Amino acid sequence: MKNDREGQAAIITNADYSKIRSKIRSRKYKLLFDLAWYTGERWGALVQLRVADVFALDGTPREYINFRARTRKAKPNSKAKAQPGKRKNRQVPVHPVLKEILIGYKPESDSVWLFPARDGDKPITLRWADALLRIAIEKAGLSAIGISTHSTRRSFITNLANKGINLAMIKKITGHADLKVLSAYIEISEDDMKNAIATL
Repeated sequence: MKNDREGQAAIITNADYSKIRSKIRSRKYKLLFDLAWYTGERWGALVQLRVADVFALDGTPREYINFRARTRKAKPNSKAKAQPGKRKNRQVPVHPVLKEILIGYKPESDSVWLFPARDGDKPITLRWADALLRIAIEKAGLSAIGISTHSTRRSFITNLANKGINLAMIKKITGHADLKVLSAYIEISEDDMKNAIATL
């Protein structure tokens, strides 16, 4: 568990997600939280989404959300640890619930950014998004459990694993280069271990 920004980000349950979401007042920032929950993408890439990455020219949601390579975290370069590896595009199929949310959402028409800052010329910063999430977490009474922006990614991956999706598929969905790194995201409870042993 994360304590004073140290350790692993906490996993969010469906109930926690609903509580936090209900404390976010703006539709724009509710959508940011929804995209984090249903795509498992890092918030650094989420805040840099363009309207065209999510919506077609006619305003309808795309079938896939496109996270551009330059907005994503670079994969580690195994040959030279000092140099970052190559960034890759990631396309995530739109979950049916997320599609309904997107159908009911109208982006700000004067900006290319899905989450524009006040002037519209730039997207909001990761720091701004982090602050918005922390306020919602506090209002939801969940500050003590160690939720951060990384919690949505860990929760997304853990939920897929709990549904029986194999690691190779999760790796493809999330864009991880390394199964070892991916496995660190998955929360395994004592009950999970007991249930695993019980299958023998």
